[in-house]
Amino acid sequence: MQELSGRVALVTGSARRLGKEIVLELARAGCDVLVHYGSTAKATVHETLAELRALGSQAQAAQADLTHGEEIDGLIGAAEEHFGRLDILINSAAIFQQRELMAITREEWERTLAVNLSAPFLLTQAAARIMRRNAGGVIINIGDYGSLQPWPRYPHHGISKAALLMLTRTSALSLAPDIRVNAVIPGPVLRPDTMSEETWARICAGAPLGHGGDSAAVARAVRYLASETAITGAVLPVDGGHSLVAPLLAR
Repeated sequence: MQELSGRVALVTGSARRLGKEIVLELARAGCDVLVHYGSTAKATVHETLAELRALGSQAQAAQADLTHGEEIDGLIGAAEEHFGRLDILINSAAIFQQRELMAITREEWERTLAVNLSAPFLLTQAAARIMRRNAGGVIINIGDYGSLQPWPRYPHHGISKAALLMLTRTSALSLAPDIRVNAVIPGPVLRPDTMSEETWARICAGAPLGHGGDSAAVARAVRYLASETAITGAVLPVDGGHSLVAPLLAR
């Protein structure tokens, strides 16, 4: 196991929801963190920073539109400026849009792939260059159900996340032995804003364990993969067993 205290982590989309839970868990492990946000309200970002600093983390924040390569470069630059190093990259930010396949516009397709796939790829390249100046590091990609099974209600999202798993495995081979790359597949842990509570409850209850877990469990999995030096190229579901009954979730 690798000690995380004093390490520097960048987590995309981490001012709220699952990304926030991940940075809080890393802060509890002793990491200094760079909180990335896109359009999240500044007040929410400041609240997250306050919680992180209360845990002893030298937390900073940086805004970037992940559809623009120059802003991705600026995000990596912010990590270097604030901390002088980068040890952990968590690609958590994602677009989650419901569309039928034939209704997806070209703009929606391109934006989803830009955020869900191209940004993690570009961040992986940039982060690896910095990590190798400091004896390596770890990259963890956050997938979801669409990484594993066809998801007709969210086709462009699922396709991008399936490709993210291949990026994970390819990067694990390409960047070894000094940089480890893994993925976490959350189950239903946070209800989408557009989903009714009734539908959400039915989905969670359909898992073999009777629940889909929670964001804290996903964050603990991320912390584990960040610290366990014997694991690379792994895909860890944290889903209450949902991946075992995947076709039911697709419907």
